Amino acid sequence: MSDIWSVNDHLEDILAAVKPLEPIELQLLDAHGCVLAEDVTVPLPLPPFDNSSMDGYAVRSADLRGCDHSEPARLVVTGEVVAGTENPPVVGPGQSVRIMTGGPVPQGADAVVPVEWTDGGSGNGPAGTMTPGSVAYGQVQVFRAPEAGQYIRPRGSDIAAGSTALTAGTLIGAPQVGLLAGIGRAFVRVRPRPRVVVVSTGSELVRPGDELGPGRIYDSNSFTLSAAAKEAGAVVYRVSAVADDARALRTVLEDQLIRADLIVTSGGVSVGAHDVVKEALSNLGRTPGHVDFRRVAMQPGKPQGFGVLGEARIPLLALPGNPVSSYVSFEVFVRPALRRMSGLPNPFRPGVRATLEADGPRSSPHGKRQFLRGVHDSYRRTVRPVGGSGSHLTGALAHADALIVVPEHTTEITPGDELDVVLLDTPV
Repeated sequence: MSDIWSVNDHLEDILAAVKPLEPIELQLLDAHGCVLAEDVTVPLPLPPFDNSSMDGYAVRSADLRGCDHSEPARLVVTGEVVAGTENPPVVGPGQSVRIMTGGPVPQGADAVVPVEWTDGGSGNGPAGTMTPGSVAYGQVQVFRAPEAGQYIRPRGSDIAAGSTALTAGTLIGAPQVGLLAGIGRAFVRVRPRPRVVVVSTGSELVRPGDELGPGRIYDSNSFTLSAAAKEAGAVVYRVSAVADDARALRTVLEDQLIRADLIVTSGGVSVGAHDVVKEALSNLGRTPGHVDFRRVAMQPGKPQGFGVLGEARIPLLALPGNPVSSYVSFEVFVRPALRRMSGLPNPFRPGVRATLEADGPRSSPHGKRQFLRGVHDSYRRTVRPVGGSGSHLTGALAHADALIVVPEHTTEITPGDELDVVLLDTPV
């Protein structure tokens, strides 16, 4: 391997080392945000019985042929059916049953007449609504004939019994929770959300809200990375910034291994005299594991570290400390690893091709893949850079919704060029 790693080689090395987490059984709401580890078969048809899609009257369509406003049909109302009715009355010739949306269709009925097509049992003109005081017995006038089957949701019309509701690899969102609940599943087998420990390093870091002394800066990285990990579906444990002390950092990391499926650090991975992460993890002492520190052919984010810690071989990704470098590195390397651990078949964000809009040409370093921050216009299929290429420009990063990817051997991009764009605001 060369002294300089390509982006692809570093990413492939990471993804080869991380595996989907072992499946567990979770209650339905606890499984929200997890990935299914099994195909889910429908045990009963959905809906489980024929039911009404309207408030109105369950009827025999043959009784109403030819009726209209000038010659309405008159039916005897023999009862009422609401959602949850267990034994609805039978509808015979010349009869009807008042029915509410979701109510089971009575035996003998083959259509539902909306209340607006009737007088609602009032003896007057068309009714506007099914009021609580409407007549449930007596007669109803019908001014318009339905087709057979109209306004009835047939048994199994949503999902047939024995069919596959959801397949393994499906991310469980709110609609999937609703479907699983609808077919009676209280528990489901999933791959759990990865537990991520986020640690930032640097004696200069101060917690937001505390007083900022001379030479100090607020710790933004741990908050950015924690939020990014949550957006990627992880359970996140953020550790307060660790000072530039290799022994203290090793102690912190050893303590965190028990609750981590993956550890992310930021800062201290370059070639400075006080790069504490590199110092601490290049010599792990009695802690099992190994971490490599590499130069990756990318901008921003050249210094990277990757390895495993502890008896359980917990993956650790060491990211650079500059805020933009840290975030871009997360998107390129950490997020795919987390999504792979979650069990998603495709761990990558969606990408598109877009036309560059800019005030003029921009340079890009030869031999490095550059990730510019940009704003993508999906309608016009264009992308516009925001801010410069500096790795400290968090103001511009906060306004970006895409990463513009400039290939390694492209040294200049100009307005009108078509480039690959990674969409940051699109969920996967």
